Amino acid sequence: MRIGLLTEGGYPYVSGDARLWCDRLVRGLGGHEFDIYALSRSERQEDEGWIELPPQVSRVRTAPLWTAEDDGVVYGRRARRRFAEAYGELATALCAGSDAGNASEGSGAPTAEADRFGSALYGLADLARDEGGLVGALRSEAAVGALERACRAPSAQGAAREARVPDLLTVAAHLERALRPLSLDWYEDDGLGSVDLCHAAAGGPAALPGLLAHHFSGVPLLVTEYGVPLRAHYLASGADGSAPAVRSLLAAFHGRLASEVYRRAVLVTPGNTHTRRWQERCGADREKLRTVYPGMDASHFAEIGESPETADPDTLIWVGRIEPAKDLVSLLHAFAEIRKEEPKTRLRIIGAAAGAESEAYLGHCRALAAQLFPDEAEGVHAVGDNPVSFEEIGGPEAPTLAEAYAAGAVVVLSSVVEGFPISLVEAMFCARATVSTDVGAVVEIIGGTGLVVPPRNPRALAEACVALLQDPARRERLGSAARARALELFTVEQNIAAFHGIYLEVVSRCPVRRVVLDDTGEPLPFAVPAEAHVPGRWTQAGIRVVARGGPSWATGRASAPVQATPVPAGEGAR
Repeated sequence: MRIGLLTEGGYPYVSGDARLWCDRLVRGLGGHEFDIYALSRSERQEDEGWIELPPQVSRVRTAPLWTAEDDGVVYGRRARRRFAEAYGELATALCAGSDAGNASEGSGAPTAEADRFGSALYGLADLARDEGGLVGALRSEAAVGALERACRAPSAQGAAREARVPDLLTVAAHLERALRPLSLDWYEDDGLGSVDLCHAAAGGPAALPGLLAHHFSGVPLLVTEYGVPLRAHYLASGADGSAPAVRSLLAAFHGRLASEVYRRAVLVTPGNTHTRRWQERCGADREKLRTVYPGMDASHFAEIGESPETADPDTLIWVGRIEPAKDLVSLLHAFAEIRKEEPKTRLRIIGAAAGAESEAYLGHCRALAAQLFPDEAEGVHAVGDNPVSFEEIGGPEAPTLAEAYAAGAVVVLSSVVEGFPISLVEAMFCARATVSTDVGAVVEIIGGTGLVVPPRNPRALAEACVALLQDPARRERLGSAARARALELFTVEQNIAAFHGIYLEVVSRCPVRRVVLDDTGEPLPFAVPAEAHVPGRWTQAGIRVVARGGPSWATGRASAPVQATPVPAGEGAR
């Protein structure tokens, strides 16, 4: 079958979110064809280029989210009226608040405002298709005026009514950026209208082209979320210092977009129960949810996992990206308590800081470690040494990630915020006993094969670490069980097998309906058998396929036919 893989800020670019997972998925499903539709986040990301793509990728189309030139489209009076009506309905839906928690949790039942939002969104999409773009209209004074009228309406929530002109301009600019995919030319019969399935590698902007492909051509949409874009937006908006009205309106937009994605998707695959709870809270139907854990390459850790006895029994290991959410301050205070019970213990913090905030946090942690643990020496003639070390992967002490985990007997995770902590799974592949804080999907990952303590509780963290340091047999049992669990649930092979089955299930349940014509232009009844939706080229030469999608009343004509690919002699299903 032909899959349209939708990404935002990731694959096929060298850097970005979900890049590695997408690449493994595409390479693992060599029996299918993939068309990549990618939205980029920055000019730097585009300049870095793409990774090497496998042969099953037949097409790559990209578009920037970070910039958009004025399309030069000039609307007539009727088009201006259509835009004002659709954008006004969208603004009214946002001023009524967010969908999160408004619908019955997990029921999938849409609210009146969700219906209003969806109708407005597709009305704007129809207008963009008919007129050639929306960029100029979304940047116009008419957009800001419609937003202001919605905020001043009696039905608007309190935060929206307090919006000032600068706030309205900020919200309008954000909506223009978020709605840029509506102006793309990806939705015709030679684009997303020709695929059997759209698979969005994330919710939010990545899934928006999938919504339009479903709207115009009936293409089924599958959405995978290993993080929650709505949660990420909430966390980011609280730190940028924006006005309450701006935060309220943008939260409403992202909440309603998430609800619409979950509503229209035929299946949604969260990466863990933590993500699944967020999706249900946003109105996702429980019957559509199918948990699929992210796949990781266990081969890098096989040698370490099969030889757990090589670990230093007096060393604790922390691996990850250094930032405030990892709460290394609590870890250092916990280590001070650990040293009182086990004075020979060492702590190796292995990771790098990214960005000015993270660099400042790393400096603070270094200063705290120097204050809590002055350099110690065994005798008057020995050189002092600090029991806490800060290192990076690739250094002389930790050349590879596997060797970093191999250096200690216990791996610690001290975060206060997590989604699906990859470092925890890597430690499990290495058969290491773990002590983790109860955040995100930690309990689901561990499943009883490690110790879990409350976040921001140095004493509990210290007691759990001491318990494992003093009991080698328990460490070994937990490490072996952790490795077995990780190999069963979190490997690349498990992930690929799950999506292989899901693809076949979705296409068998929701085949794209097309009108099939012969060489004379007449319809051919029963011309596309069920086997056409199984990997292979079953369509005979001389048949044309017309994808029925888009507003025929607006275009005044049927969609242009697409010539089917002839089958070489003797070629069967692949």
